[in-house]
Amino acid sequence: MIAAVFSLVLVIAAVIFLLVAAGVCYTSLRYRSRGNATTEPRQIFGSRRVEILWTAIPLLIVTGLFVVTVRAMLAIDAPQDSGRAPDLVITGHQWWWDARYPNGVLSTGDIHIPTSRRLLARIQSADVIHDFWVPELARKMDAVPGRASYIWLEADTPGTYEGACSEFCGVQHAWMRFRVIAEPEADFEKWLRAVPAADEPLFINKGCASCHSSISGKGPSLAGLSRREFLGGGISRNTPENLMLWLTDPQAAKPGNRMPNTPLTADERRVLLAYLERL
Repeated sequence: MIAAVFSLVLVIAAVIFLLVAAGVCYTSLRYRSRGNATTEPRQIFGSRRVEILWTAIPLLIVTGLFVVTVRAMLAIDAPQDSGRAPDLVITGHQWWWDARYPNGVLSTGDIHIPTSRRLLARIQSADVIHDFWVPELARKMDAVPGRASYIWLEADTPGTYEGACSEFCGVQHAWMRFRVIAEPEADFEKWLRAVPAADEPLFINKGCASCHSSISGKGPSLAGLSRREFLGGGISRNTPENLMLWLTDPQAAKPGNRMPNTPLTADERRVLLAYLERL
C-alpha cells in the first residue's frame, strides 16, 4: 500500500517535471533574442485565468494525495482499540523477543507466521521501551511498558525476514535481533502442533526451568531451540560450542544478560547440552 502511494507521487512528480521542462524549452526557443530585434516581446502583467489555473491544479493534486495517503494509513494501521483477540502477542525483553500464540505455544527469537494471512499482532514490553521492526513486512511499532500496541503482520511469500529492536534499550540493544519465518499454512500448523521434548530432570533440579519455562518463565523460552539459527538475539550461531559457552560462562556468551552462572560439573554440562540439542 505504501509502495502504491509512493509510485503515484512519483508519477505525478514526473509529469509535473516534464511539463515544466517542456515549457522552459518552448519559451527559450520561442522568445529567444534574434539579434535584430528592436523591441521586447509583449509583456503580460497579470491574468486572472492563469492565476486561478495554477492555484486550482496544485490544490486538486494535494487534495488527491491527501485522500490517498489517509486511505493507505487506515489500511496499514491495525485498530488500537479493537475488541478482537490478537493472533499472536509479541513481547520485548532485555534483550530478546518472544511470541505467544493462542494455543499457548511460546517462541523465542523466531516468530513463525503463515503466508498470505494477515495477523493481528499485539506488541508489548516486559521492562523498558523497545521497538519492533521487520522492514520487509511491517511498520515500526514501539513496545512501551504497561501499554499494548497493535500492528498487522503479513507475508505474501514464504521466507525468512530479519527484524530488530530499533529503540536503544540497554547494553545489548544491538543483539536484540529476531527472525520472522513465513511458511505455507500446512507447515505453520505442523510447527504449531509440535510436541516439546520431555524435561530433563537435571534441567529442573538446577533451577533452569524456573526461568526458561515455556509458560511463565522469566527468561527466554527454549522451546524449539534446536531449530534456531542464532542464540542470544543474534549474537552467535546455534552451535554445540556456543551452547556450551552459555552453560559454562553466560556473561562471556552475552555480556550483561541476566542468566546466573550456575555451578555445573563437566558431566552435568554434557547432559544439559544433549537435552538442549533435542529441544
